[in-house]
Amino acid sequence: MSAVIVSLRVRVTPAEAFDVFVNEIGAWWRPNGLFQLTPRGDGELRFEPGENGRLVTTLSNGKVFEIGRITAWAPGERLAFSWRQATFSPEQSTHVEVLFEPVGDETRVTVEHRGWDTIPQEHVARHTFPLAVFQMRQAEHWRALLAALNERLPSG
Repeated sequence: MSAVIVSLRVRVTPAEAFDVFVNEIGAWWRPNGLFQLTPRGDGELRFEPGENGRLVTTLSNGKVFEIGRITAWAPGERLAFSWRQATFSPEQSTHVEVLFEPVGDETRVTVEHRGWDTIPQEHVARHTFPLAVFQMRQAEHWRALLAALNERLPSG
């Protein structure tokens, strides 16, 4: 299974990075027209914490869309969840894993988003991009998201 992997070092503890990633996702998430979660846009994201919790977004019309279910919840260490866009069929899903690793007095935040090879190239979410091109664009998006997360951190 292929994956998009992006990392960024931040100047906070793993626990602080995890906390802001999870509890302030609605503040640091930056929509990208190429990767909209729903045809109505991204809305405001929030985690319902804990293993088997959810990542959801609330759209401007008040509707709530479930992006995914949390599959791993280890505050300050690891977060994993399924990921689907509104245009996915019920059996289609990708998976995101986020690691928070201490590196000296910093934390390396690594996002691994895998499973895009299971979404057909002609699917609207892939924009007919070949897998390598799509994953390069997806990596650019995750890099921008991690930069926005870093700006939200106390040291940012």
